Amino acid sequence: MSDLFSNILPEWPSWAVNLLFNMTAALSFTLIMNHFYTPDDEKETDEEKKILKSSHKTHQSLHSEFDTFRKSYLSVYLVIQLADWMQGTHMYTLYLSYNVNISALFLTGFLSGAIFAPFMGSMVDKFGRKRSCIVYCVLEVIINWLEHYSSFEILLLGRVLGGISTNLLFSAFESWMATEHRKMGFPEEWMARTYSECSIGNGAMAILAGVIAQVLEDALGHIGPFQGAIALTVLALVLVLQWEENYGEAKEGGHESSTLYSQFTDGWKLVASDSRILRIGLIQALSEGGIYTFVFMWVPTLLSMNPPGGVPTGCVFSALMMAITIGGIAFQPVEHFFGTKLTTKAKAPEHSAVFAYIMASLSMAVPAICLCCSAASVCFERILASFIVVEFCVGLSSPIAGMLRSKYVPDAYQGSIMNIFRLPLNAVVVSGTYATDVLEHYKVYAIVSGLFLMAAALQATLAFGAQEGKKRTKRD
Repeated sequence: MSDLFSNILPEWPSWAVNLLFNMTAALSFTLIMNHFYTPDDEKETDEEKKILKSSHKTHQSLHSEFDTFRKSYLSVYLVIQLADWMQGTHMYTLYLSYNVNISALFLTGFLSGAIFAPFMGSMVDKFGRKRSCIVYCVLEVIINWLEHYSSFEILLLGRVLGGISTNLLFSAFESWMATEHRKMGFPEEWMARTYSECSIGNGAMAILAGVIAQVLEDALGHIGPFQGAIALTVLALVLVLQWEENYGEAKEGGHESSTLYSQFTDGWKLVASDSRILRIGLIQALSEGGIYTFVFMWVPTLLSMNPPGGVPTGCVFSALMMAITIGGIAFQPVEHFFGTKLTTKAKAPEHSAVFAYIMASLSMAVPAICLCCSAASVCFERILASFIVVEFCVGLSSPIAGMLRSKYVPDAYQGSIMNIFRLPLNAVVVSGTYATDVLEHYKVYAIVSGLFLMAAALQATLAFGAQEGKKRTKRD
């Protein structure tokens, strides 16, 4: 079968063809096995029975409403992610063609994100999540239009706006979904399916983005993928306009009496007073910081090992994205296993997260040890396998992290607190980026392994601590 792949695909080295074939087979097997798994939202639980009794709805009608809601959110989420991936895969080459200071532009984006993070979340909660999603779409259209100009000052403005839009991307959409899910009266465990499909779709969009972006670049030049991103963002804007609005509020209309200042200060007070929320934020910063650092490292690491036939980065990227998709598919079965075999259903997300972060830490220890102590020819396959494993962990941990945020972070402060979390995250990312420039590769991987291990240790305090209810109102 791999010989057939070799004849169809470009002249890639045999190890790359085998990698792509094996990952395709693994993804197919995972999809087939997942077909026999029944998600929790298709089972009638005690919580659902209470909802059906109070709302006078049937299981079928409630399930139909949930499917419509989930598809409404996923259609926007996947289009947005496709547009975002299309920019990310070609931004470096575009700036390279403009002959500008690339590192200054990327650093400006990170700094802008860090500066605006504390305020953007409060604005999302105060003025509305739907409106914030609309603002995101408008900003992205402007940003991608600015990419058409080679002027460093204009590109710098685009990176400043990019820092703002990134904060909106990682707070407004998820905040809207979590609050709307509860507003419509769906059982909490049904949210797991939405998060799982987001993770699966994210990996799929990344693979698709690589293909579409390359086609657009071949046809329209380096700016082609950004023009495609504009079209996709406009489509997402049209879809968002069909959503209902929701706010950071303890009760209907609560946003009208609250001020932006109170939304901002109350969010910070809640983080300071509730150690669980603080730990969730630190876990996110450590784990995502490790992931971002790995993203900077994997290409130069493989290139430095000089494998036979070179490194077709597009092929390896597709394999890594398949691993993310497999992780997203495995999320619900893994959580179900922990909830039924090893712990309680209520603690299943926490224990699943500990497992994912420990596995990610061990996988990053492989290149740390191999690059320090072994020859490159011996290490290559082991390191490549470790990269696949860590991306699987990314796909697995992403929906788990979403579930934990929805569990511990009150609806009223979803946007505010999620953006507060981005402060330590940006600090870790900037430090990790700096480390990739000044430290040897094996030392950077040791740091990444340590970040995941610290995330696992913090997560264990939530997994093995006493069960506590989530604060669901503005003030208890």
